[in-house]
Amino acid sequence: MFKGFREFVLRGNVVDLAVGVVIGAAFGTVVTAFVKDLLTPIIAAIVKKPDFSGFSFELNGAKFLYGDFINAIISFLLIAAAVYYFVVLPVNHLMKRFETQALPDKKKCPECQSDIPIEAHRCAFCTQPV
Repeated sequence: MFKGFREFVLRGNVVDLAVGVVIGAAFGTVVTAFVKDLLTPIIAAIVKKPDFSGFSFELNGAKFLYGDFINAIISFLLIAAAVYYFVVLPVNHLMKRFETQALPDKKKCPECQSDIPIEAHRCAFCTQPV
């Protein structure tokens, strides 16, 4: 019974998923702190109003706190922008640079399917012209 559970937990997919969730949670904390402690004060300095949670209106005794909704939208947009500009774009740029550097240096022989250098004119294994 425990052997099957151990095999399930130690399978590559489960461990990879667990690591991804933990790293994602830690990264979420970093991005939230970045937005809350750095980007929001910059906007507050420009707009001169750091918090919209005081905005509300009352209708038939019901209080509508639309300021909290505005705060949530601004926070979401700032987090999305921070992730895009500080994570997605740099990673995409690095991946593009890596892809252009990793040009193939081998090709397949049409006769014996062995790997031969790109510049070769004859296969070293079957001596077939390429």
